[in-house]
Amino acid sequence: QVQVVESGGGLVQVGGSLRLSCAASGSIFSVDDMGWYRQAPGKERELVAVLPKSGWTKYADSVKGRFSISRDNAKNTVYLQMNSLKFEDTAVYYCNVVCRAFESSPAFSHWGQGTQVTVSS
Repeated sequence: QVQVVESGGGLVQVGGSLRLSCAASGSIFSVDDMGWYRQAPGKERELVAVLPKSGWTKYADSVKGRFSISRDNAKNTVYLQMNSLKFEDTAVYYCNVVCRAFESSPAFSHWGQGTQVTVSS
């Protein structure tokens, strides 16, 4: 089993910053993609940023230049630094980890329970 736990959400003023963390643990041989998604009330879950083990990083257009994703492979941890926060960034933020239990096993996607980010005036 794989556990994915987010932390770092909270209430912040417009223009402020927050840093989210997400740690994956359990039966993990290797981690492929690590990313962040968010879901605002009444809206569908959307990609915020994804960072593969090697290669390109992808950001939603709405967060480019303001958010930065990074990872610590030794700790199976991914971070999301959010700067210049806007009202529309208010959402539940979910961490997604794609990983393998064994060298030859397929990769599976695992989600955290989410952490609330609220941006206020």
